[in-house]
Amino acid sequence: MNKVLSILNIVTKVMTFLVVTAIAAISLATAYIMFAPDDFPKPFHLVYDYSRSTMPLGSVEAAVEPTPTPHVYQPGEGIMVNMSTKIINLADPSGRKYIRLTVVLEFAPEDTPVDEKAAKSSGGHGSGDTAAAGNDFETRIQSRMPVMDDVVITLLSTKTFEELYTAEGKERLRQELMQAIQQRLPEFKLLSIYFTEFVVQ
Repeated sequence: MNKVLSILNIVTKVMTFLVVTAIAAISLATAYIMFAPDDFPKPFHLVYDYSRSTMPLGSVEAAVEPTPTPHVYQPGEGIMVNMSTKIINLADPSGRKYIRLTVVLEFAPEDTPVDEKAAKSSGGHGSGDTAAAGNDFETRIQSRMPVMDDVVITLLSTKTFEELYTAEGKERLRQELMQAIQQRLPEFKLLSIYFTEFVVQ
């Protein structure tokens, strides 16, 4: 009985070895056929047919819509806000120098796209919605006018006649006003400042 078990054990080991060897040989042969260069000797070569693709490459590219680039407003394209004419005493030792000026501020409009479906369902009044959004923007700008007046008056009251009467002085004042107003009104984008009246005497 022991001899029979020994023989069966040997046969089992031999069969296991043969099966493992066969699997390894098949795996190596498959890898060789698939990955070896085509100029190597092979029992057969794999041929791939790409002509039966269900979707052309161009249609995949067409399906991807480009992301629209937001418009960057430049000076001259914004909303003009005309501040009232101001007469401000300058920082002059004699106290007799003053400036009379009118400032126009230019702000970038807020982009308020109108939903086309909503416009159609409401009878096509999309332009009215856009106009209402523009009016709301100007209303909010006007509500901040006291802040802008304070910036202009406070800054100009620190200037002297010599600092303002030259062209360089006017340009420096423009830049300082833009920076100061933008800091006080960070929710808006200030594009430029225009002087429609500028008299120093």
